[in-house]
Order: sequence, then C-alpha cells, then structure tokens
Amino acid sequence: MADAGSPLGLFDLTGRVACVTGASSGLGRQAALALAGAGAKVVGVARRQDQLDALRAQNPDSIAVLAADVADADGVETLAENVRAAFGAPDILVHAAGVNTREHADDVTREKWNLTLALNLSAPFFLSQAFVPHMKAQGWGRIINFASLQSFRAFPGGIAYGASKGGVAQMTRAMAEAWSADGITANAIGPGFMHTELTEAVFADPERAARNAAQTCIGRNGLASDVEGPVIFLSSDASAYVTGQVLMVDGGFTAK
Repeated sequence: MADAGSPLGLFDLTGRVACVTGASSGLGRQAALALAGAGAKVVGVARRQDQLDALRAQNPDSIAVLAADVADADGVETLAENVRAAFGAPDILVHAAGVNTREHADDVTREKWNLTLALNLSAPFFLSQAFVPHMKAQGWGRIINFASLQSFRAFPGGIAYGASKGGVAQMTRAMAEAWSADGITANAIGPGFMHTELTEAVFADPERAARNAAQTCIGRNGLASDVEGPVIFLSSDASAYVTGQVLMVDGGFTAK
C-alpha cells in the first residue's frame, strides 16, 4: 500500500486490485497498463479475447483478462464472480467500455439507443454496485467513470451518446453522495478528442481533426497516454479528498 509519509507514495498502488472495462483497446487499455505499472493487480474486461491476450502479454504478472459483455444486464453477478476469481475483489473500478453509434436524432433506433445507455451508463452503475460492499467493508474504494466532451456539449450525431455521457456526469456525483462517507470516492474523466477506435471517424477527416485541435488551449488533440496520470491520481491515495468530480482531460477544449 502507499506510504502516507511519502508524497510519491501517495500514487503507489501496490497491494490494490483494479478492474478495467473496455480494456482491449484505446483508453481502457491505456488505463489498465498504467495501473499495473503503478503496482496494482489488474483485471481487464472486454469482449475481444485476442486483444485481451495481447494486453496480458505486456504484463503477465500483473494483468489478468476476462472476455465478457459488460452491457449484459443479466450477467452482472457472473461477471463480478469471475473478476473476483483473478486477484480477489477489486478496490478500484475503471469503467472505460463505451459505444458511440453516431446517428442523427432522426435516425436513432430504439435498439441502438438502448445499447448505448446499457453500455455507457447502466453497466458502470450496476458493476460498481456489485463491488461496493467489499469497498465499504474495508473503508476504501475508487470508482472512475468515463464522461465526455458530450457530457457538456452537443455534437452532431451524438444524441444517444451525449444523453448517456450527460448521465455519467450526474451518476458520478450521485455515486459520491451515496458512497463517499464509506471511504469510496467516485469521479469521472472526460477525455477530449483522442485518437482511439471510438473516435476513428473523427480522425479520418483531417480538417475536422485540425479544427478540434485548434479549439483546445494547448493546440493539439489528445494522446491515449494523456489519461495515464489522471487515472493513477484518481485511483490512489493522492485523491483521497476528491469525489463527485468530472476531470476534463481535454487540453482546455471546454475552457474556450
């Protein structure tokens, strides 16, 4: 565990267990590797076994993987049991799994609306709920949700995604209100435009990507590695008095 007497020790995750959803690619993969690098044992959850195997190969001593669909509402208890089987119940939850169907409001189907809310909003809540008793029992826990620029801004083709991510921001505050008195902090990271599978459609248009970079204060789009520090901070004792917050990791996009 972290040495409370050392400033650097505040970020040490040795002895902690983390579960990261969406760990097969993008920001989830980056989060899983960062947490393992900081000393945690990590269970990476996603649907694609081949991608998960590649993740585990990068740090086989600290990373276990589990192929599962976190959007399956009927499978939450089984998923939780399988996560516990690797290293024990997690102290840290990082909910990075997500989907963006990128449809105009006129074209959104009920099926894709339900899928978006199930994966982006319902899954983080019910998986967290499954592990909260363990966190309460030890008086320590960290929940990190993934919000978005669309938690606060409306973008074309983003009504279902934006609704889900607006919900994530409020859910994060409500989680903090419900559980932080028991030692469980709940926060969210709001990434800016970062080149991942989820944002491939944006970066496929160089002019659009350039406009997004110009909208930031820093003057560039994000890298997946830009989430590493915020994830470790919000997972560690360094953020013990931070809860109910959405940390925008967006290069200042929302500041302008």
